[in-house]
Amino acid sequence: VAGLGNYGLRGTRHSVGMAVLDRLARQLAVAEGWRLDRRCCADVALSAARGLELVLLKPRRLMNLNGLSVAGAAEVYSLRPEDIYLVHDDLDKALGKVAIKLGGSARGHNGVRSCISALHSNEMTRLRVGIGRP
Repeated sequence: VAGLGNYGLRGTRHSVGMAVLDRLARQLAVAEGWRLDRRCCADVALSAARGLELVLLKPRRLMNLNGLSVAGAAEVYSLRPEDIYLVHDDLDKALGKVAIKLGGSARGHNGVRSCISALHSNEMTRLRVGIGRP
């Protein structure tokens, strides 16, 4: 599960993917387990839930380069694109509304575009979190 955003701009609407991952890590009781994984240039926390092993990932790159971290983690942790969930902001959704999208285009989102390019696939599941238009 990758929370897309700009690592240096945490707390902004554009980095809501990282905020969702922070919340998920608390829910899974691994919030103290975040560590830097230099192999994929990201903060990583490992967990298990409902019989699944989870890799929580917060790229330490700018949004436009998040895909490099996601692809690096996919290689390190032996993940296929269809195993990956991207959590990202969506300007076209009202603030706080969420939607799940299975594959498809980036719809203008640079972080998703970066992931599609780096993974050579658009098969990732996306959790789109509405941030509305300012």
